[in-house]
Amino acid sequence: QVQLDESGGGLVQAGGSLRLSCAASGRTFSTLGMGWFRQAPGKEREFVASISRSSGSTFYADSVKGRFTISRDNAKNTVFLQMDSLKPEDTAIYYCAARGRSPTYEYWGQGTQVTVSS
Repeated sequence: QVQLDESGGGLVQAGGSLRLSCAASGRTFSTLGMGWFRQAPGKEREFVASISRSSGSTFYADSVKGRFTISRDNAKNTVFLQMDSLKPEDTAIYYCAARGRSPTYEYWGQGTQVTVSS
């Protein structure tokens, strides 16, 4: 079983930055593909970004491309989401997710709230 613990959310003005962290435990971190998702009020959860086990590949939703950066530190069992040029529409609960060899994400964190004021 994998446990995921997100942190770093908060309230920020439009144009500002936040850095989310997700600490993983329960499994060798380097065997996990990692991703970030978000869910805004009244909307379905959506994909934000993902990173491969070796950090060799990253993918982003079009809505965050060029503003958000996903990275990981396998020595610290942590994945990060650097969010710059934040917009009010980025307001959501952000979730960290992990998967082993499954094509779908099997493990989810509890989420961290990000609120961007205009």
